Amino acid sequence: MGELKRRAVHVSGTGFPVIYLLGLVTWRQLQALLVAATVGVFVLEFLRLVVEIDYGPLNRVYDELTREYEADNVAGYALFMVGATLAALAFAPPYGPDVVAFEPPLAVSAVLMLSVGDPISGYLGSNDATTAKEVGVLAVMFLVCFALAVPVTVPHAGTVVGVAAAAAGALGATVADGLKPVIRGYVVDDNLTIPPAAGAAMTAVFLLVA
Repeated sequence: MGELKRRAVHVSGTGFPVIYLLGLVTWRQLQALLVAATVGVFVLEFLRLVVEIDYGPLNRVYDELTREYEADNVAGYALFMVGATLAALAFAPPYGPDVVAFEPPLAVSAVLMLSVGDPISGYLGSNDATTAKEVGVLAVMFLVCFALAVPVTVPHAGTVVGVAAAAAGALGATVADGLKPVIRGYVVDDNLTIPPAAGAAMTAVFLLVA
C-alpha cells in the first residue's frame, strides 16, 4: 500500500504541466511556480535532514511516503521538483525547423515522462535504486514516453522529424530510468535525470534539422 501511495504522489506531479495545458497559467507563470515549489520542498528537506525539526503529525506522512534510504538523504519528491524545474527552464521554448518558439514546449513531455512514465516503470519493475530493470519494463517505459512526446513533437515538425524527436526523448528518459550512475557511492536518482535527459534528446533532434 505504501508503494502505491508513493506512486500516487509521483503521478500528482502531472498537475504542473496539466494546469498549463488547460490554460490556467502561462508558461512563465508555470516556471515561476515550479521554482517556488522547488525552493519550498528544499526548505522542508533542510528542516528534516539538517535541523531535524519535529514535524509532529507530518512525520507519519514522511515515514509512509519515503523509502528507507531516503531517511538520511534528500527525498525523491524533492529531486522530482529539481528535475522538472530544470526541464521547464532549459527546454522552453524548444527549437524547430524554423528556429522559432512554439507551444507547448518540449518540457511538457519531458515532465510527463517523469510524472507518468516513471511511476509505471517503477510499479512494473524493481524499486531498488541499485538494481537494473528488466528489458520488458524498459520497453514499456519507452512506449509510454514515446506516446507522451508524439502529440507535442509531430504537430511542430511533421511526422518524420516529430517521430524521431519523440523516439529520442523516449530513449533518453528510458536510459535515465534504467541506468542510474553512482557518484562517490551515491546513486543519482532518476527523478533528477529523466526530464533533462528527455528534453535534451528531443531538443538535439530539432537543432539537427533546423
